[in-house]
Amino acid sequence: MDLGYARVSTVKQDLDRQIDALEQVGIPRDRIYVDKKSGATTDRPGLRDVIAYAREGDVIVVHTLDRLGRTVRDTLNLIHELAEKGIGVRNLADPIKVDSSNPDDPMAQLAVVLLALFGQMERTYTMERAAHARAVATAKGRRIGRPVVVDPSKLAWAAHLRDTGSTIAEIVEKTGIARTSLYRHLPPRPPEVATAAGVPPADREPER
Repeated sequence: MDLGYARVSTVKQDLDRQIDALEQVGIPRDRIYVDKKSGATTDRPGLRDVIAYAREGDVIVVHTLDRLGRTVRDTLNLIHELAEKGIGVRNLADPIKVDSSNPDDPMAQLAVVLLALFGQMERTYTMERAAHARAVATAKGRRIGRPVVVDPSKLAWAAHLRDTGSTIAEIVEKTGIARTSLYRHLPPRPPEVATAAGVPPADREPER
């Protein structure tokens, strides 16, 4: 059985257009599930209902694949989850046609592979943008991530213990500061002098 799913993510989008397209391929209105909420929310009762109703051998038909998930990755994960239950997914209007209901069709499987590729590209670009944003923020002196509160006096005590030969395990036990916080917040050791040029003149041994 073919089941339909339609969703609008903004008030300007035309839900009727999606429903009409699903009806044109033979899906009755009482088997077309709809959501009128943004794709940015995970609260999509229409999608939950169509998945709950679908049985092995059924196909969920959508106008375009972006109706199923917020991102390509979400959509791909959902396609794989449904495939494990024997439920297919087919799109109508995307440039790349996906029909996961026929695992023996090489073109259908190629479409899913392309979808996975686009998902990987999306993740790569997202990570690159995040890394660039962190680098810019760091260069401007802004801290990235959640603020971690460490008692300055404990941190100073931890630095003293380290500089006097205590191990990290001993410092954790004595100060109560977590190991990850120690690695993050302990100031670096002063660089060791590698040549005589790095030793202040007063500390050098007198020449003979």
